[in-house]
Order: sequence, then structure tokens, then C-alpha cells
Amino acid sequence: MLVVRKHISIFISFILPLITIAQNKQSQYNLNNPQQTLILPPIIHEISGITMLDSNTIACVQDEMGIVFIYNLKDKKISKQLTFGPNGDYEGITKVNQSLYVLRSDGVIFDIEDYQAKKISVKTIHTGITAENNEGLCYDQSKHRLLIGAKGRINKELINKNIRLIYEFDLNSKKLKTTPIYTFQLSEINAKAKQFNYPFESHQTKKGKIIEKGLKFNTSEIAIHPITGNLYVLSASDYCLMIFTHLGELISIEKLDSSLFRKAEGMSFLENGDLFISNEGKTDKPTLLQFNYTP
Repeated sequence: MLVVRKHISIFISFILPLITIAQNKQSQYNLNNPQQTLILPPIIHEISGITMLDSNTIACVQDEMGIVFIYNLKDKKISKQLTFGPNGDYEGITKVNQSLYVLRSDGVIFDIEDYQAKKISVKTIHTGITAENNEGLCYDQSKHRLLIGAKGRINKELINKNIRLIYEFDLNSKKLKTTPIYTFQLSEINAKAKQFNYPFESHQTKKGKIIEKGLKFNTSEIAIHPITGNLYVLSASDYCLMIFTHLGELISIEKLDSSLFRKAEGMSFLENGDLFISNEGKTDKPTLLQFNYTP
């Protein structure tokens, strides 16, 4: 029996690291090798949100103009512009049936009821969200709701310094749920990332001690995978992509190449799982990257 137990112990010691590695390989995309890289027009230099309309068309917003830019992937040009509001800090966009919802950073949502109409109709929704800076917006088809991701701490109170929230907006009642759907503790996220052997940045003190820099987890975009139902979260300032289950468990975190993802603020999926991520131009040109889904 001692021999058997020894073999079992060796097996467990061998297999547990593999389980951890497998958990951190759930993105199923080669994020270092996009299938397509498109240089976007200068007018959307500060592109801050995208949503796929169909396999050839994407809707974009940038964080200064109240305009939706319809971009044709085949022709590689803007085919249409929809003015929906005044200039402002617009951070997210998502498609729900024939409607487009645009998120302003203060939590106000603009509902473009039929984006294909000759003359669009727009409703302004004051969600009452408590977070001061919101950048993530996506549609959760399974529960017919919008998810809104706060960029960082929800206010200046010290107790909320290390909490990151995602809210839900019910599309039937057109009301924000008072309790966030996801509450993430920054310490727990960093601990999990460490288990996954995430390559944290570090610096050396004058005494030679190496100190790791934890993730800031400043949400820049969110999206739900159409096949797995997992929640994808971009943090542009950390150059990372996090993947959570629908229950909020972190199952994967990937470091993004800063030369490819200069400022990743837009993310959307095709129905077949193909992933699109857009990057603000910053000091260069804005880009749209496509990654094929490989289940």
C-alpha cells in the first residue's frame, strides 16, 4: 500500500501544475499572430468601442464625437456615419437586434433604435450608475441585458480602492440593477494571476530587492463569448486580457504584446467565435486586429 500511495502522490504532484496550466489556456486564440490587421481611418484615431454588425461590417465609436462609424472590412473604409449625440467621452458600443447602444463614460446610454433606418431615432437613458468612469459595454443575450464595466475604483472612498465592478442594465425594465453583477477584489485577481505564472512587471529597489507590480485591472472593454459564454475583460493599461466564467471565476489571463495592442479599448466577436480587438492610435495609427477562433 505504501508503494501505491507513493505513486498516487507522485501522480498528483505531476498533474496539478498541468491543471493550472490548462486553466490558463482557455482563450483559444493566438494573440501574438492576428489573422488580419487593418489600419483604420484617421477620423477614428481615438477608437474606444466596437461591435460586429455582420461578418463584413463593424460599428465603431471614438471618445470625442457623438458619431457611430460603420466600417466595411472588405472595402476597408467607412461606409456610413450616424450622428446620435453631442461631443462627449464615448467609451463603448454594442448591438442588440436592430438597435445600437452607446455608453458614455458617466454611465449615460444612447439607444439608437434602428441603426439601418434612413432617419435614426435616439433615446437617452440616464442609468444612475454610481461609478464615475465606465468604459466596458456588452450585450448578454442569455438574459437580455447590458453589462457595464467600471474602469477602476467606483469612487474616491478608500474602502473601494481595490474593488472592480461590472453592473447589469435590464433591457426589459430599462433599469440598472442596484447590486453589481460582478464584484472583483484586486488582491484575489493578482493572487490568481500569480498561480497562473502571469509575467508581472517588476522593479528593483536600491537595496536590490525585486518587487512585482500587480495588475491595476482598469477595465477598458468587456465582451461575452458567443460560444462559451465566458466573460472577456480587457485592461489596456495592464496590456492584458482576462477571461472569467459566467460565475465570475478567473480561468485565464494573457499578457498582450504592447507593440500589437498599443491601447486596446474595443472588443467584439463574430457568431463563429472570431475575435476582433481595436486599438487607439496614441502616437501611431489606430488598428483593428482579427483572431480566428480555434476550439
